Amino acid sequence: MSKKNTFVGIILLIVAAIFLAGAAFLEYNIVRPMWDYQHQYLTNGFIYSTFAFICKLIGIVVLFIGVRFLNKGLGGALMLVFAALFLGAAGFWAYNVAQAAMHNSNFLTTVYTVFGAFNTAVGVIALFYGIRLIRRRNEVESDRHMGMKASKILTNGIIYVLLVIISIVWLFPFFCIVVNSFRDDPVYTMNTSHLFYNANRNTGYHWGFGNYVKLFVEQKAAEDGTIVTQSTFKTNGFLRWYVNTFIVAIVVAIVQTIIVLCMSYALSRFRFKMRKPLMQFMLILGMFPGMLSLIILYQVLKDIGLTGPTALPGLILVYVASSGMGYYVSKGFFDTIPKSLDEAARIDGATRAQVLIKIILPLAKPIVIYTVLTAFMGPWADFVFAKYVTGVTPEAWNVAVGLQSWMGSQQNISQNYTLFCAGGVVVAIPVVILFMCLQRYYVEGVTGGAVKG
Repeated sequence: MSKKNTFVGIILLIVAAIFLAGAAFLEYNIVRPMWDYQHQYLTNGFIYSTFAFICKLIGIVVLFIGVRFLNKGLGGALMLVFAALFLGAAGFWAYNVAQAAMHNSNFLTTVYTVFGAFNTAVGVIALFYGIRLIRRRNEVESDRHMGMKASKILTNGIIYVLLVIISIVWLFPFFCIVVNSFRDDPVYTMNTSHLFYNANRNTGYHWGFGNYVKLFVEQKAAEDGTIVTQSTFKTNGFLRWYVNTFIVAIVVAIVQTIIVLCMSYALSRFRFKMRKPLMQFMLILGMFPGMLSLIILYQVLKDIGLTGPTALPGLILVYVASSGMGYYVSKGFFDTIPKSLDEAARIDGATRAQVLIKIILPLAKPIVIYTVLTAFMGPWADFVFAKYVTGVTPEAWNVAVGLQSWMGSQQNISQNYTLFCAGGVVVAIPVVILFMCLQRYYVEGVTGGAVKG
């Protein structure tokens, strides 16, 4: 083991210790005394809890990397020390789980259990990893094959455990949103103890599809006292926002895909003056965030009358205006297709357009689907620019702006929270279906375009 590697390992261990110490400080001073936060969603306590979890995760990764730069004896000893610390932290959280359970707080019990389980898993992994490093120090050459096999199993185990933990943390908010979308009681809560039980009434919630019906149908009392049912498209409600978003996303996906594929094919097959400077210029220009041009774009659209009620054409214009600069992945994929196919078709009398449409695009199906998906997702999930351009005209809003209007104040949150959750589920359905059906082509398009640039 060289001195240089040892120095790098020590530096990484110091960095890991800083992150872990910061996480421990936040856990002890912010996460543990969360009794006063009353389970409000996105409170400082919740934010700091997430930050502490991320800091600990970074510290653990850096720790495992740093140990690999040290000799096996020293690295194994350090891993045993950290394993003891993590297991001690797990015991600390187990005590807090018991305290939270005594106070009938399922929310804090869940939070403390997550932290305790995470520390336990990391502590056990660090313990076995430290023991393995110490044992490998005395291994002979004939035992190296078994050691490599054990190392592979341990590494896979660590990766799977971390992936499971991260998946649980990421999927839990989505689970809460889906469950809340079926509650007919418009009660705002992200408390796990209130997901299935109404603590204010000491009863269970009323479940059904009422929120999903309200998204598309609105009932109002007429002057004569009768109940009038109207589509939310006519009342500038959710269905109108959904149709606006769908129209913009479809048009942008078609136009942007055509522009990107034509630009990529031209840069891949043609050789002309200023070709490389043009590619470099577009690549550098694309590094600047689009928010830098937000004000000037709004002023231009306002001058030509494409804001407010007529904002949809303006949104489409802006979304497709700079789409040619997203050529890089598609060009890389086209570079992998042999040019001899183009030459053979040209000899047979095919035009450039026929070569692209009849020969190249059928072979480039993965990158076409990748381009369509990315072009569709941009307008579908946009909020900032759509909010800025549409303003206070509900008939031009997209779903992101419309759903945000339901959560604009504490009163709106208490009245529309479950309706908001149902809207979020409906918005996510098309994207989930697209990715589930086209995932294979999406991955092939990304990896294929990254082979050669």
